[in-house]
Formats: sequence, C-alpha cells, structure tokens
Amino acid sequence: MTPAEASRLRRSIVVMVTLGLLIFIVFILSMNTGFIRLTPLEVLRTIIGAGTEQQNLILFEFRLPRIVIAVLIGAGLAVAGCIMQAISRNALADPGILGINSGAGLAVLLYVAYFPSAAGAPVYMLPVLAWGGAAVTAAIVFALAYRRGTGLSSTPLLLSGVAVTAGLSSVMILLSLQISKQKFQFIQSWLVGTIWGKDWQFVLALLPFIAILLPYVICKSRTLNVLSLGTATATGLGAFVSREQLVLLAAAVGLAGSCVAVSGSIGFVGLIAPHLARRLIGTRHQVLLPTAALAGGLLVIAADTIARWVLMPSEIPTGIVVAVLGSPYFLYLLVRVKG
Repeated sequence: MTPAEASRLRRSIVVMVTLGLLIFIVFILSMNTGFIRLTPLEVLRTIIGAGTEQQNLILFEFRLPRIVIAVLIGAGLAVAGCIMQAISRNALADPGILGINSGAGLAVLLYVAYFPSAAGAPVYMLPVLAWGGAAVTAAIVFALAYRRGTGLSSTPLLLSGVAVTAGLSSVMILLSLQISKQKFQFIQSWLVGTIWGKDWQFVLALLPFIAILLPYVICKSRTLNVLSLGTATATGLGAFVSREQLVLLAAAVGLAGSCVAVSGSIGFVGLIAPHLARRLIGTRHQVLLPTAALAGGLLVIAADTIARWVLMPSEIPTGIVVAVLGSPYFLYLLVRVKG
C-alpha cells in the first residue's frame, strides 16, 4: 500500500467513525425527544432493564423502533442513490427524482385503498408490493432513457424520471380522492414523507431487504467503479455492462422500494448523502457506499428528531424537514451541473 492509499484509508476510517458517533449522539437525543421527557440517565437505566414500566413502554415500544427504522431508511435510500448515480453517470439521479419512490408509493396506495383498513394490512407485504411498483416504474424510466450503442443517457434519464413521477403523482391524487376520509388522511401523510411504521413489525419487515442488499451492493463496489467510467470504457475493461446494470438496478429498486413502504415519500436522501460522502472520502465505492449509508442514516434520524421536537407535542412529517434541508443543496447541484 502506497503512502497516498494509506492516507486515504485513514481518512475514510476517521470519516466513518465520526459519522457513526454523530448517529449515536442523535440517537441518544432522539430517545429523549417527546411529550414525555426521559433524561439520559433514565434512558440508560431503562436500556439496562432498571426502568419503570412506563419508561420501558415509551422507549422500547414507541421511540426505539422508530429510531431504528429512520437509520435503516436513510442507509437504504442513500445506497440506492449511489447505485443510480454510478449506473447513469448522472449527478442528479435519485430514487425520488427518477420516479421509483412514486412507483412504490402507488403500489402501497392501491393496496391500502382496497384493503379493509390501513392498520389491518399485513405489514410484511408492504415492502414486497412497494418493490414491485418500484421495479415496474424503474423499467419504464430506464427503457425510455436507454439508447442503443450508448446505453443510459443522463439527460433523457432525468427527463423520463420527472415525467413518469408527474404522471404517477397525478394517478395517486386521483385515487386518493376516491377513498374514505381515514385512508385519505393516511395517504396524505404518506405522500409528504412520514415514518408511519413505528413498531418492531415494521423493523422486521424492512430489515431483510437492508441486511441482504446492502452487503451485496458493497461486494459489487468494484463493478460500480467500472460502470461509473462509462459504457465504452466499462466494456473495454471486460464488464458485462447491461447485465451488471440490470442486477444493480434491481438492488437499488429493492432498497428504495422497501424503505418507501414504511417511510412514505421521503426525497433528497438518495441525492444528498452520496454527494456528501464523495466530498468527504472520494469516489471509490468500496468506501463511498458505507460512508453514504452512514450519512443517509444520520440525515434521516436527525430530520425525524427535529420533526418531533420543533412543534412538540405535535410533530411535522419527516419528509418536510428533509426537503427543507435538501432543496437548497439540490438547487446548488443543479446549477453546478449546468455550469
């Protein structure tokens, strides 16, 4: 290992450890955020089994599942964004912008709308259905953007994603007007990005997708490095470009769709986290992917904590906080790409 490589490795380790510590700090703050306050000492005592019955209920049944879900969602969406930006070579690629979130949302909406009640819907079906909706949408968007000989083109990909997202959003609004008031409120909350899955059932429903797909994508980091060089270069280096793009796209769709199923339409995470990670540690996906996952987890858990704290005892949707944080950065990236 050369001195330059050793220096980059040390920097990457420092950055990932720092992000991990920040997640832990926000984790503690989030466990103390709510209508009923728990001091850090009470949280610690409850974790080690010395808390009261009320403290156990608040911490383990209400707050802790939501916090875990927020971290998982952030990591999943961030890695999905990394994959799409590498495959498309488009700095603005993101599950939300490319319509994948909308496709997953439409599948969830159809299921909730025609099931007897949102609460009665089998939890473990939601990520699977969301993945199916996201997969169909991704296939349409990428088919529209694909050009024979040159592969995926950045500008058609972005325009196709925006167009498909607009169409799906219109369909969702039309469907939401035909359902009951209770389900309409649920759908409206979902559309703005609310972590509505707040118990351990949803953690268990989401965890298999994250636990299987994240390690798989990290194992494919060398392939992502090659694909990010362009179709011609990747082919010249011996990569089976179309096959690898399809497999990695399926992984990205699985991550994004399963996260959207329990979080609603939270945008910008898959856009912001990869860019922050690149600024911190560079473009090598071996370290970019885990760093982006940590950055995404930090972003969502921080946004969810702010959402519960700012109007306490009420709360605002997490997606709104993420949008407030992400919109200026998206505009900055858009101007930078045009420049």
